[in-house]
Amino acid sequence: MMEIILTGGRAAVELALFVLLPVMVFMLCLMRLLEAKGVLDWLVGGLAPIFRPFGLTGLSSFAALQISFVGFAAPIATLTMMEQRGASNRHLAATLAMVFAMSQANTSLPLAALGLHLGPTLLFSLLGGLVAASVVYYGVGRNLSSEEHLTDDTLHHASAEGAKGVLDTINRAGAEAFKIAIGAIPLLVLSLVLVTALRHAGAVDALTRGLTPLLDVLGIDPALILPTVVKYLAGGTALLGALDELLRQGQFTTTLLNQSAGFLINPLDLPGVAILVSAGPRVAQVWKPAALGAVIGILVNGFTRLLVFSSS
Repeated sequence: MMEIILTGGRAAVELALFVLLPVMVFMLCLMRLLEAKGVLDWLVGGLAPIFRPFGLTGLSSFAALQISFVGFAAPIATLTMMEQRGASNRHLAATLAMVFAMSQANTSLPLAALGLHLGPTLLFSLLGGLVAASVVYYGVGRNLSSEEHLTDDTLHHASAEGAKGVLDTINRAGAEAFKIAIGAIPLLVLSLVLVTALRHAGAVDALTRGLTPLLDVLGIDPALILPTVVKYLAGGTALLGALDELLRQGQFTTTLLNQSAGFLINPLDLPGVAILVSAGPRVAQVWKPAALGAVIGILVNGFTRLLVFSSS
């Protein structure tokens, strides 16, 4: 038992400090500097007309940037802001569906260091997110209230004027990244200890043997069983730990990682749903149609990736 705990714990700390932390520090510093310099304001303003036909707003496009380059929890602040500023339930549901269906940076960016192709991941993630938003806005969520009481649809943030302002922005972003990385350690430790224990107990092999005949008929690699279970029960951070361990041990390939990323890397899991719906009472009310639309978006993302990476 102690050997399993120490092995899993060591792997979790190494993953958090030597993979997750450097990536998040760089990306958060870049995002916060662009935000403080007004570049993101300009980008959101330019994206708003493009996103509007999909049932999204200017702030929705910012949520897309947040989940793609910061992490799955980052859009919470934007969803809260949209609710407080009077966005309609229909727009909230479409935005939440988009977030549910997109690939979160706290998993996709570290996995890029382990063999995930980041460019296609971001492209297909956006495709899945826009499909999910459209399905909700024009389909399953069309009966939701469209009444809006918008007071403001712009971003408010600190500026970075002068060397001191830039340094303060970098320091705040670094502290935020460190908080994310350290906060991920408990879940990473528990997930990797659980994965190691299940493997030692033979549970993974037994489950694989039991499902292999069905998976062979469907053409699915049995190596996907463990990461799929971990992802949908414990979330994207736990998935990152499980995949890192499987890749190190040669039980998972980068080809399979790129083929399955569309289905595995998204916040539509038990922890992700629980955290994102905490953004506000109206956000919580629309999670069901949002989740339904997100499933369609994830399937589009997943099968598109599968076709592309299977043919290559």
